[in-house]
Amino acid sequence: MIALVAAPTNLGLRPPEPGAVPGTAKAPEALREAGLFARFAAAGARDAGTVLPGRYVDDDRSRPAGRVRNARALVDHARRLAARLDEIVTAGDVPLVIGGDCSLVIAAGLATALPPGRGLVHLDGHTDFRHPGNSASCASVAGEDLAAAVGLHWPAISDIDGRGPYFDPARTVQLGCHDDDEYLAEVRGTIAHVVTARQILEGGAADAAAAARRSVDRDGFWLQLDVDVLDPVFLAAVDSPTPGGLTPDALVGLLRELAPRAVGAAVTVFDPDLDPDGRCAALLRDVLAEGLSELGRDLP
Repeated sequence: MIALVAAPTNLGLRPPEPGAVPGTAKAPEALREAGLFARFAAAGARDAGTVLPGRYVDDDRSRPAGRVRNARALVDHARRLAARLDEIVTAGDVPLVIGGDCSLVIAAGLATALPPGRGLVHLDGHTDFRHPGNSASCASVAGEDLAAAVGLHWPAISDIDGRGPYFDPARTVQLGCHDDDEYLAEVRGTIAHVVTARQILEGGAADAAAAARRSVDRDGFWLQLDVDVLDPVFLAAVDSPTPGGLTPDALVGLLRELAPRAVGAAVTVFDPDLDPDGRCAALLRDVLAEGLSELGRDLP
């Protein structure tokens, strides 16, 4: 059974303007209002509650060097969400986390009940591979989550409780980024496989998903979906919309192929503040309900 968890965090994002708060914390309830939770419930899923984050603080003026935004609250939330994931998996269900920002991948790395050695499919319009080794601007984990997931960040983020690296680079795949991504060459040299959005659109979702599974799938994998993988023509309610992304049909095709072998999934970075008429929420409701309906179906 799929178990939905709301994780309304915005702790890993930069403020949209000084003193302001990112809107991703509103995403789970906006998607609930759009009917996403009801669609999954009608198909047999259960609601596994909410894991609330601490308060977001724009700490740019007070944060010491070598520390990410909202570090203490972010780590605390990751630990508590990991504990909820463990409860779900121990009960025999498959977690679907509705976020929230991309830092949620850390909780998936900390969860101990998920299969050891699980792979990671990072489905994102950006590589999110900024880290202290390639940038002097590290601060927002939502733009650094893939690097943190494979151990390339400050230990306070990438080695919480001695659990890092959370995912083996040799069993990690990036899907859907752009050909001009700043860190693409480094990512290709670090993880198992990369397929860009252009390659997915040209070669087909089925082929891209099959290549991903060959690279990561032994005992299942965590599926991390950042919805900015969609082209902003279709969905612009994200903090960093970038032209050249996937179509909704291509994303549904990828999710259908990947979801049955996923041990869990997280959906991130939708910002309802940028969706005043609810059109983006409605699109996501349909894409997620269709693409993730078989989440975990083919696991042992």
